Amino acid sequence: MLNSVLSSSGLTLGSLLICSLASIIFGLIIALVHMKTSKYTKNFLITLIILPILVQTVIFMVNGNLGTSIAIVGAFSLVRFRSVAGTSREIVSIFFAMAIGLATGMGQIVFAAIITVLVSLILVILSISKFGEGSNSTKKLKITIPDNVDYTEVFDDIFDKYLEKSTLDSVKTVNLGSLFELTYTVNLKNNVNEKKFVDDLRCRNGNLKIILTHPINDGEL
Repeated sequence: MLNSVLSSSGLTLGSLLICSLASIIFGLIIALVHMKTSKYTKNFLITLIILPILVQTVIFMVNGNLGTSIAIVGAFSLVRFRSVAGTSREIVSIFFAMAIGLATGMGQIVFAAIITVLVSLILVILSISKFGEGSNSTKKLKITIPDNVDYTEVFDDIFDKYLEKSTLDSVKTVNLGSLFELTYTVNLKNNVNEKKFVDDLRCRNGNLKIILTHPINDGEL
C-alpha cells in the first residue's frame, strides 16, 4: 500500500507527472491550512505551494547518492525563506511542506497523503481549541518612565491594588537614554477597571507612554 510509484528502472515521465501533481496538491492543502490557522501573506502561501515540488525535484536530482544528499542538506541550511525571521508557526509550515516534498520525491504518494491529512487535522484542531491559550486576564504592559525614577519599586502599590501577578520581562533605554521602557507580563484581578489602572500608572510615570495589550506570540508587536 505504501510502495513507491517510482519504478526500479528509474524515473519515468509518468511517475514524474504523478509525483509533481501530488506535490502541488499537497502544497495547496498545506497553504490552505496555514491560511485558516495562522496569519499569512500571499507570498508566503505561494512559497508553501511551490516548496514541495521544489524539494521533490532536488530529491529526483540526487537520485539516492549519499554524498550529493549531504551537499544538498548543506545548501538548504543556507537558504533563507523569508527576509525577516519567521514565527514558529511559519517554521512549522515550511518544514511540513519540505517533509511532503521529500516523501513525494521518494515516490511515496500514499504516505505523503496520509501525513498531509493527519498533520493538517492536528493543526486545525489545535488552532480552534483553547489549548495553550493564556488567561484573558493576562496582558502585556509597557511603561515609559524618566531615567531618574527607580523602576524597581515605583509601581509596587499600584500593582498590588490591580494585579494578581506581575513579571518584569525587560528594561531598555529609549530617547538617547533619557527614558526607560519597562515591559511586564501582568495578570489583572477580576473586575478590574483597566482605565483606572492605566490612569493611576499615568499619574506615576508623568503621563508618558503606556501600552496595555494582550500578549502577542512569537515576539511580534
